[in-house]
Amino acid sequence: MNTRPIVPGRPRWSRRDLLRAGGLAAGAAALPALAGCGGDSGGGGGDKAQLQFMYWGSSFEQKAINAMLKQFEDKYDGVSVKPVYTPNEYDTKVNTLVASKRAPDVAYMGGSMGYRLAEQGKLVNLAKYFKKYPALADRLPGTYFWYGKDKTFGTQTANEVMLLWYNRAVMKDAGVEPPPAEAGKAWSWDEFVQAAYKLTRDQNGKRPDESGFDPKRIRQFGASVSVQSSTTWESFLRSNGAAFVDESGRKCLLDQPKAVEVFQNLQDLMYKHHVAPTPVQLGNNAPATNVQLQTKRIAMAVDGQWVLLDMAQSKVDYGIGVLPRYGEPATTQLGGASVVFSGSKYPEEAVELFMFHNDPRYVDLFKNGLWMPLEKKYYTDPRAIDSWIKNDSHPPEYRTAVVDYTLNHAQTAFGQRLKNMDNISQVLTPALQRIETGKQPAKEVLTALVPKIDRLLQGWYPSQTP
Repeated sequence: MNTRPIVPGRPRWSRRDLLRAGGLAAGAAALPALAGCGGDSGGGGGDKAQLQFMYWGSSFEQKAINAMLKQFEDKYDGVSVKPVYTPNEYDTKVNTLVASKRAPDVAYMGGSMGYRLAEQGKLVNLAKYFKKYPALADRLPGTYFWYGKDKTFGTQTANEVMLLWYNRAVMKDAGVEPPPAEAGKAWSWDEFVQAAYKLTRDQNGKRPDESGFDPKRIRQFGASVSVQSSTTWESFLRSNGAAFVDESGRKCLLDQPKAVEVFQNLQDLMYKHHVAPTPVQLGNNAPATNVQLQTKRIAMAVDGQWVLLDMAQSKVDYGIGVLPRYGEPATTQLGGASVVFSGSKYPEEAVELFMFHNDPRYVDLFKNGLWMPLEKKYYTDPRAIDSWIKNDSHPPEYRTAVVDYTLNHAQTAFGQRLKNMDNISQVLTPALQRIETGKQPAKEVLTALVPKIDRLLQGWYPSQTP
């Protein structure tokens, strides 16, 4: 789903799998009226403009999206929208529709496919709509997908960032203070490891630093941090002054000392400190983060903001902290794109739907915790912020741990702008697996990996301020 985005270095659907400013009547007044509805009967259905909206996601997201589409139809009698829910083989089905000239009007889109289709002229350049829709031009800078100067095929459907989740009761029982919810007070990496030691217990209740601890029979792990998730280690790389590639996008930097340090520390959590589960201990089809926290299998977990939806609906007494840091606080923001196809028979109506489909005034996924908004005002204006976080789904610390953290310390995932990511991921993933399985030290794996990545690097897609 777009809220659990396609992340370089792991499968399309991760093990966690992979994002209200007044009443509706007031919100309707803020949207321009549709122009030319029904002027082209090419789509059938009499005078109505018929659009198709294609998307992936969970059953919960399906319900929310369909409700949003119904609201859109209710507001504009001249338009009907057919939802095209596609939870499986999404890219394959999109390619088939494009090849047969039956592409939808508006759709979710993975970054790599979006760049390819945009360069082929199959997607609308939404930059030309910035004046008509000021809200489109005022989104967080890192949420756009630029493919040329003044050319963007869209923005993220919703924003997401990486966070540190924890079980409050477990922390209290172990006498550990909860992770800080303010970036300026973030734990150091060593403080994080120390807390994880205190939160890890084997079947006899012993900690890893106690005599008789059995690393093969661990009942509760202090932390869970996936090496496979690039959005996890990318945050730590940036905090440590490291990066995946250089500024040119043509030289991989994972063999540099500060990058190696991050990966070795992640591996050490599992095999040296025994405070995080190995892939074997985690098991196939591991439960979602909210379940593992609820059952006290783990005490803390690094995972995306999208986990909030499941957290809010579970019985776990959870909390949110900012990520541990090396130097400057850092988190990664990410999200799949939404696009408008240039072949739409109703381009103006399709752009109206694009603007409507991720507006927090019309989609419950923001207040329910799956999505984060795109417009800057939802991170800077107190009333706008309250409109989506002042509810039971968002804990008290959310303002500092997520909203402020995103505004001041989030950087866009490298996979959103780096060219040739599909091929890069095919080489990167096996290397990350070797680190995660503990078969080789991080330095050996990364030293061998870098030349292979270098051969695939083709630079960055452009970036600019709207």
